Amino acid sequence: MIVLASRSASRRAMLNAAGVVFEVRPAAIDERALEAGLAEASPDQVALALAEAKARSVDGHERPVLGSDSVVTVDGHRFNKPASRLQAAEHLRFFSGKTMQLHSAAAIAVGGAPRWSHVAVASLKVRPLSDAFIDSYLAAEWPEVGQCVGVFRIEGLGVQLFERIDGDHFTVLGMPLLPVLAALRELEVIPA
Repeated sequence: MIVLASRSASRRAMLNAAGVVFEVRPAAIDERALEAGLAEASPDQVALALAEAKARSVDGHERPVLGSDSVVTVDGHRFNKPASRLQAAEHLRFFSGKTMQLHSAAAIAVGGAPRWSHVAVASLKVRPLSDAFIDSYLAAEWPEVGQCVGVFRIEGLGVQLFERIDGDHFTVLGMPLLPVLAALRELEVIPA
């Protein structure tokens, strides 16, 4: 059994579908404060630092603790989860017609010590979005997408935001699952 240091329904669903037995203990870290100290870091470095901080911050009682985080960049700007529906609409207007880079990181710690980490990137081409579409999309998806960096759930209506997606499906869902499973096999948490 592992400990998942995340509230993410998507990450829980991925682990459940893969047959991984886990307990949820969300990490209590100040993500914005950590990011502020990484102002000059690359998106990969930020995503990895957040995932590692989550994994290290939860006491797994010697069980592996899995932390994960995602960072979205568009035109060199880094985006966090929207704080309001109005801000979500602003993000979507900015994303319209551009390519989004989604950096998804995962890290495993045991006894508070880092044991493994990985970052994967997916490119998502956002189609041109009309104000009418943005309004109807948020009417249907808010407040759930307020918990999602990039303002979308790819497994739902969020798929309608995109023209093309290049990258691993699990990375787009918010965690590079295949490398996580490989790491859990190496740590002998799941059968090889």
